[in-house]
Amino acid sequence: MKLAFALFKYFPYGGLERDFLRIAKECQSRGHEISVYSFIWEGEVPDGFNLTLISVKGITNHQRISDFSQKLSKLLLQKEPQEKFDLVVGFNKMKDLDLYYAADPCYEAKVREQHGKLYRLGNRYKVFQSMEESVFSVDTNVELLFISNIQMENFKKIYHTPAERFHSLPPGVDRSRIRPDNANEIRIRVRNSLSLNDDDKLLLMIGTGYKRKGVDRAMAALASLPEPLRSKTFLLVAGEDKLKKYKALARKLGIEQQVHLPGARDDVPELLLASDLFMHPARHENTGTVLLEAIAAGIPQLISGVCGYAFHIENAKAGRVLSEPFQQSEFNQQLLEMLTSEEWQQWQDNALHYMRSSDIFSMPDKVSDIIEETGKKRRIANVYENHKLNS
Repeated sequence: MKLAFALFKYFPYGGLERDFLRIAKECQSRGHEISVYSFIWEGEVPDGFNLTLISVKGITNHQRISDFSQKLSKLLLQKEPQEKFDLVVGFNKMKDLDLYYAADPCYEAKVREQHGKLYRLGNRYKVFQSMEESVFSVDTNVELLFISNIQMENFKKIYHTPAERFHSLPPGVDRSRIRPDNANEIRIRVRNSLSLNDDDKLLLMIGTGYKRKGVDRAMAALASLPEPLRSKTFLLVAGEDKLKKYKALARKLGIEQQVHLPGARDDVPELLLASDLFMHPARHENTGTVLLEAIAAGIPQLISGVCGYAFHIENAKAGRVLSEPFQQSEFNQQLLEMLTSEEWQQWQDNALHYMRSSDIFSMPDKVSDIIEETGKKRRIANVYENHKLNS
């Protein structure tokens, strides 16, 4: 098949973007032709991908997104019959999709929860609501691919989308995150490169968007630790954001020597093995594939209950999940208890057992199966319609 994949922006370290890449590569490995449409692309373009960057106009983000969607729809419509795609797969909400991979929560649900009637008069709301409705409306036939069952129910409730259009997906952890046989060697090497002593504790956070991930919460918890534990505990945050603000916060809390903000990193699997505790005190998180990556690496976790995949940590007994609503005092106490606990080895063993006994890897394969099934059904439907027109 000729497949078009559409997403607003691509950069190598985003969760949505990594999911897109693995799905597209799996489809490519099955012999399908891959074309990609975006308006921002950072990093290398995989071999065999036909990338089209669409130039967009607009001062605000929603104006640029709206312009991209309109131009993409026009471009697809203007293609000659022999050039048309069998399916268009979107990784953001936009018009004229055949399948949508739902990495983002329901925008309309968020608006109803957080905003009043005046907010609905703004152009930002009108753009995002219209694009969401174009995907989930009962009048469309977009197949909907979900990694979060909780979010699936929100969309059903608001848009009354027929249940048969929804597909529930397993997680899609990259197998490169599985704890290797030489994990201890890697741990020693990486910790030496970070100038850590054997009895130092390394707290690790991974992700772009520090406020949403709760980096400030983690810093406050680190600052609350009693001495001498605090001086021997270090926080490393691997991910992109405006670092100046958070470096200033570390200075204000008196922990600037304990906090390392290197930005995005390519050695996340090794950093996981070097860490003692993975933390994710997020303010909101649709799923949190990174939590399952930490499970695959056998790293105990301390996370907020708002994460969509928090139940995996609970089921695995691979750490602790904070109660909601979030309380900084609870986080501080749980961090202290975990860093001084004798359960560390048990948490690691539990995580690795869960990784081996659960399906946390097959999402790209499942999505590719659905894409192929959808393409086959629509080809049959088109043949039937053409036969009716010609008879």
